[in-house]
Amino acid sequence: MTGPSDTALADQHSLGDAPIPRIVLEIASGRPAELVWRNDLGGMTFRIGDTFVKWNPPQTGIDLERERCRLEWIAGRHPAPRVIGSGADAAGQWLVTAAVPGESAVGDPWRVRRSEAIRAIAAGLLALHAIEVDDFPAEWTSEVWVGRTPEELGPRPPLDGPVLLHGDACAPNTLISPDGRWTGNVDFGDLAVGDRWADLAIASMSLDWNFGEGHQHELFDAYGVQPDDERIGYYRRLWHLES
Repeated sequence: MTGPSDTALADQHSLGDAPIPRIVLEIASGRPAELVWRNDLGGMTFRIGDTFVKWNPPQTGIDLERERCRLEWIAGRHPAPRVIGSGADAAGQWLVTAAVPGESAVGDPWRVRRSEAIRAIAAGLLALHAIEVDDFPAEWTSEVWVGRTPEELGPRPPLDGPVLLHGDACAPNTLISPDGRWTGNVDFGDLAVGDRWADLAIASMSLDWNFGEGHQHELFDAYGVQPDDERIGYYRRLWHLES
């Protein structure tokens, strides 16, 4: 499996020919709007002071209202962005959140301090997976990739859980303090309940993309498990098929 190329990664941090969306400029009110991420379908995330604005045009298929609901549910349970505002018009949806302390686990400093970053990623997953799920809305899991069971993948492995899943546990969605401590997570649009290996499979796979191959065992060691090849393989195939 391969991750984004260097060219693709550069594109994800550049506006290119795309203008800053009107609603982002309105929210900025003259303040600088710094692009921090752009996906392949035109969705963008901007930092404006101590807030972040996600904006997605209809063609992305990403529902920011879904993420808003999940962020409001997890508030007080886990370090996650606090919702400030949201909305939609013909051009797209937007979600405004307060910044969470820390920086992405794949920022330049962490390419040198990879072992610290990987331990922080594991700490975030352990904290998330320990959250009680009794009052998690059951229908939310069926809305996202981890809740689907396509016939072509065959039987789902027996459940190791259930636990609260991030749903997009790629390394960039973990935040870390300058001294290497986990401080929170972002991008909760796929929050669900299921098998812990759904998160572990994707988090470990993303290490290859962000740090180079050869580091997956560090994540499993830090989390305190031995790799489960059956579950890892199943959830990676499901993620690629459904996400």
